[in-house]
Amino acid sequence: MCGMYVGEITGFDYGATIAPRDDRNLLDKDTFSKSDPLCVLYTQGVETKQWREFGRTEVIDNTLNPDFVRKYILDYFFEEKQNLRFDLYDVDSKSPDLSKHDFLGQTFCTLGEIVGSPASRLEKPLGGIHGKKCGTVVLSAEELSNCRDSATMQFCANKLDKKDFFGKSDPFMVFYRSNEDGTFTICHKTEVVKNTLNPVWQPFTIPVRALCNGDYDRTIKVEVYDWDRDGSHDFIGDYTTSYRELARGQSQFNVYEVINTKKKMKKKKYVNSGTVTLLSFSVESDFTFLDYIKGGTQINFTVAIDFTASNGNPSQSTSLHYMNPYQLNAYAMALKAVGEIIQDYDSDKMFPALGFGAKLPPDGRVSHEFPLNGDMDNPYCNGIEGILEAYHQSLKTVQLYGPTNFAPVVNHVARYAAAVQDGSQYFVLLIITDGVISDMAQTKEAIVNGAKLPMSIIIVGVGQAEFDAMVELDGDDIRISSRGKLAERDIVQFVPFRDYMDRTGNHVLSMARLAKDVLAEIPDQFISYMKSRGIKPNPAPPPYTPPGHTHHHTQI
Repeated sequence: MCGMYVGEITGFDYGATIAPRDDRNLLDKDTFSKSDPLCVLYTQGVETKQWREFGRTEVIDNTLNPDFVRKYILDYFFEEKQNLRFDLYDVDSKSPDLSKHDFLGQTFCTLGEIVGSPASRLEKPLGGIHGKKCGTVVLSAEELSNCRDSATMQFCANKLDKKDFFGKSDPFMVFYRSNEDGTFTICHKTEVVKNTLNPVWQPFTIPVRALCNGDYDRTIKVEVYDWDRDGSHDFIGDYTTSYRELARGQSQFNVYEVINTKKKMKKKKYVNSGTVTLLSFSVESDFTFLDYIKGGTQINFTVAIDFTASNGNPSQSTSLHYMNPYQLNAYAMALKAVGEIIQDYDSDKMFPALGFGAKLPPDGRVSHEFPLNGDMDNPYCNGIEGILEAYHQSLKTVQLYGPTNFAPVVNHVARYAAAVQDGSQYFVLLIITDGVISDMAQTKEAIVNGAKLPMSIIIVGVGQAEFDAMVELDGDDIRISSRGKLAERDIVQFVPFRDYMDRTGNHVLSMARLAKDVLAEIPDQFISYMKSRGIKPNPAPPPYTPPGHTHHHTQI
């Protein structure tokens, strides 16, 4: 999750800000002057599909080209389709009732569309008034930068108290951040250094917000212990510091006396229980998924559909590939649920669509990597609707057969991913299948190789088969390996579609739940690739600033 703001009619942050920053050529509803526009943002509930008012901009007096200042702050989720509606009104009085004002037009989009546009800036025409051009609205999104820094630091200690009868101490440190109510929360524990009173601990990295919640002067308490095997660790002493003090780096200010208060009260000559010294301190900004998207990284979506005979004859209603004129089948639902979200991050909306496990015309050869549109040289379909159309057509021309081999389609996408490893593109392969995999060893090898590349794999199991083997590919519990090599990253997410079927038959809800679960891991998988290769996002293009004009702002 992140925050964003949306706006130009500007207003978003990642946590997100949307800003409606800027409207152009609005309708003029006032007889003697220009309109006084206001923009209202509505969001939509997943279950009810009802529009709810989220917020209003300020009113800008007497202009058809307003540049709104007030931003909307929304939570942004990559894995959800977040529908937005922007309504514009010409304000004629102080009344908060919108029906008392003139409607100037509206536009619809998703938050993903704004975020995925070049520089996260989307221009949309306004509609909603029959037969009239209502102008355009420019929406921009910006990530809220609430403390994305990570600090790396290293400590050593000198002359700590000896706590063990037969040897020296085995010291470790525990770091706590202080809370608003005066309590402390543990945020880091060092490793134990055995049998020494002068330990040097390994450097460690911690998010700054975990250390001090973004408040640089907040107390950080550090306790020093002597480790005991039975868990009854002996308290050596503690000291306090703050992020601001630590950020000074190695200096006389960052040598701390470790004090044991009980000991101090008992012994008149007590000085301290040793000292702890900061050896090094550095800070790095962590890049987020949206930094890369804003910098121009494209997400390429490929779908691979299972055409094996176990799906059943497509002309019969019991088949998983049955084309019911009134309702999408499970394959189409899974494709639409995932594809409609990912498409917002791909500028040309052209997606390769493949099939596997079928006999192809004219000679009946079995293929595990055929284009649904029949064009080997250009397997791209135009948008999600284009893929669905090609899928429907191929069901009429190919013969369902077998076996269920995944490796060819995984290797197909891996070849494309291997050609662009500079961070400009990331590839997501959606495999939709009804059954038990036939080429497990080859698929594991393909996944281990793919884990080194800018790609992720989503597998959706449809139908009632046992999907135990798929859970192994998922690698959440045990990282997948092939020929003794562990996958560098976890890049596979598997879910059975039946777990998402809404009991009331609400397919919209089923699809939203499915997409949420299969896509939730993609941003972290994406970041793990970029980090492992040391790829930084391109700087985003400079924010759009409309031509200079000033407006008088009114609150409503």
